[in-house]
Amino acid sequence: MRKDVRILLVGEPRVGKTSLIMSLVSEEFPDEVPPRAEEITIPADVTPERVPTHIVDYSETEQTDEQLYQEISKANVICIVYAVNNKNSIEKVTSQWIPLINDRTDKDSRVPLILVGNKSDLVEHSSMETILPIMNQYTEIETCVECSAKNLKNISELFYYAQKAVLHPTGPLYCPEEKEMKPACIKALTRIFKITDQDNDGILNDAELNFFQRACFNTPLAPQALEDVKNVVRKNVSDGVFDNGLTLKGFLFLHTLFIQRGRHETTWTVLRRFGYDDDLELTQDYLFPPLKIPPDCTTELNHNAYLFLQSVFDKHDLDRDCGLSPDELKDLFKVFPYMPWGPDVHNTVCTNDRGWITYQGYLSQWTLTTYLDVQRCLEYMGYLGYSIISEQESQAAAVTVTRDKKIDLQKKQTQRNVFRCNVIGMKGCGKSAFLQAFLGRNLMRQRQIREDHKSFYAINTTYVYGQEKYLLQHFMDSKTPCMIVAAKSDLHEVKQDCSPSPSDFCRKHKMPPPQPFTCNTVDVPSKDIYIKLTTMAMYPASVPSESPAPVGKPSPPPLLCVSAATPGYAACAPATGLTTSLVSHPSFPLRHVMQADLKSSTFWLRASVGATMFAVLGFAMYRALLKQR
Repeated sequence: MRKDVRILLVGEPRVGKTSLIMSLVSEEFPDEVPPRAEEITIPADVTPERVPTHIVDYSETEQTDEQLYQEISKANVICIVYAVNNKNSIEKVTSQWIPLINDRTDKDSRVPLILVGNKSDLVEHSSMETILPIMNQYTEIETCVECSAKNLKNISELFYYAQKAVLHPTGPLYCPEEKEMKPACIKALTRIFKITDQDNDGILNDAELNFFQRACFNTPLAPQALEDVKNVVRKNVSDGVFDNGLTLKGFLFLHTLFIQRGRHETTWTVLRRFGYDDDLELTQDYLFPPLKIPPDCTTELNHNAYLFLQSVFDKHDLDRDCGLSPDELKDLFKVFPYMPWGPDVHNTVCTNDRGWITYQGYLSQWTLTTYLDVQRCLEYMGYLGYSIISEQESQAAAVTVTRDKKIDLQKKQTQRNVFRCNVIGMKGCGKSAFLQAFLGRNLMRQRQIREDHKSFYAINTTYVYGQEKYLLQHFMDSKTPCMIVAAKSDLHEVKQDCSPSPSDFCRKHKMPPPQPFTCNTVDVPSKDIYIKLTTMAMYPASVPSESPAPVGKPSPPPLLCVSAATPGYAACAPATGLTTSLVSHPSFPLRHVMQADLKSSTFWLRASVGATMFAVLGFAMYRALLKQR
């Protein structure tokens, strides 16, 4: 909604433009009227819409044509004033003023016009019979007001309607020629209906209507008022009410009725509450509320967000099979302007035997989006109406920003629920299979995946000491613990064409031996290795240990690297951060994985050997000196 309103008054000389302005300000008819009133500003706290209003007068004798054109270009609404007792001033409305204004404004964004019939105190009749055909001819005319500056009749109403024409315009909502709402308005109200229909049964019951009323107008409807609304719909629309609830057709009819009766503000209040601007587009402020994320912090969905997403899933899982069929998924995203998930999502999260996204897979995908692109997550939650349904200020309330990773390392534990792990290795060593196995897919199922539907991510949950956590693998640094995985362990082991061998490398750096893994199984591949990865990410500073930790004070196993049973390596490097997602990367020789660690280890090894030799030689020289004495 606009932050201020600029009203321009034009018309023939001596029709009372200046008198109208002065009567409004002083609340009495002026004894002396100047040729032109100075621009006045009415403060927000004294206007009905609580918006500052600037009123500008025009005088043909005081101003040039160029000044008039400038004022027309700056005006938000223009009042064309005529005298009801002067036929010439009425004729000039269509012969001069409307063409002049239209020539100076863009056709696609015409300035709303208000026709003002002044001096109604001088005649007994109304000019509306003459004005109505003009209003029907020009759609930019919002309304016509007959008033009297002398008697103060309809003066406040005149400027209220002018302000209303700017803040609650008819143009974007309604087509007078067709006598129906415009497609963009129908689309916006349909989205609002679907969001409010929380049980997805196609009707708004009394509870949903009351929730809608409170959300938009901060007050519930009395039971009798609800019945009166439904009775109005019943009388005008045959299928507007069904099972004592309001259908979409009835909902749209009500708003058409509001607009036709001049109550545009009702429809605009609803539209703006659900995030729409004057062009019926969702505003950037609504879709992308401010969210500060310090360095080394990540973003996760909080408990309330998961409850909301669960309710959305339940709302569209009509057959209650804990999976979203293609039609159910399409219905869920009808409130979006586009389909946000592509076919690769089905290979990123868990699906059922029919390839449909499961409840767990659905939550996992939202978790992944929140970590990878939190702004997109905010946008998606905005489309779903999170702030309205959850009664929050914005969808930023759905996101938790984790504490700095350095604090986690200092405390040797983390409060995060989402972790990341990077999967690297030579081509053909089994990286993609490792990712898909995390989703419970054996090699046979993986071979059915289309090449253009493959995903670089795989996200799922694991349980560490009874706590559900998400795992994702991504960039690694020199301080990230590693796990070596011997992939394709169902095949015959071959000699690794490298030096040192994976086993020697692990032994040299005091790491556990390579962990065997295969997804070439009849049943679902084992998740043990993924649990180890998540555990190591949760406790990154823990001392390596292959023995299970006590329940009260966990001491998880270390991270390992990955070597394949065939030539080449693949390495997993969990790091506190992301969701359950395993990322495939090109060939990456293992000797680069821990290059910084190797340099550091070599330095301290040399320093230790040197110190030991120095101590031994010093002790020998001391013994020799004692013997000589």
